[in-house]
Amino acid sequence: MGSDLSTKILYKEECFLIQGAIFEVYRELGCGFTEGVYQGALTKEFELREIPYKSQSEMTIEYKGFVLNQVFRPDFLCFGKIILELKATKDTCEEHKAQLLNYLKVSKLRLGLLVNFGHYPRATVERVIL
Repeated sequence: MGSDLSTKILYKEECFLIQGAIFEVYRELGCGFTEGVYQGALTKEFELREIPYKSQSEMTIEYKGFVLNQVFRPDFLCFGKIILELKATKDTCEEHKAQLLNYLKVSKLRLGLLVNFGHYPRATVERVIL
């Protein structure tokens, strides 16, 4: 049976590596810290695992062909193609997913991971595909 594009997981290997780092941070720190703490720890874990990333890098927003003065800063851009948006709340909501979808639209990237370190008993990772 041939490879069917509709069943192929987008950036499977890269996501596996990213998720390993996310779950290691949660294993070490657990639940209850702020997003900033998890972002700092994840930065270190990405470095330890040699996962290419940019943290809080500015990305421009276009509107009808014009570049706006406003920029957005995703928590992480990994492998130059996967946006990570971190949360530290009991549960994520539709607004968090909408935020990530907007980031994907304006960046013209296809995959984002909505990561919630505030969920107990484990961190959650939701794939958001545009």
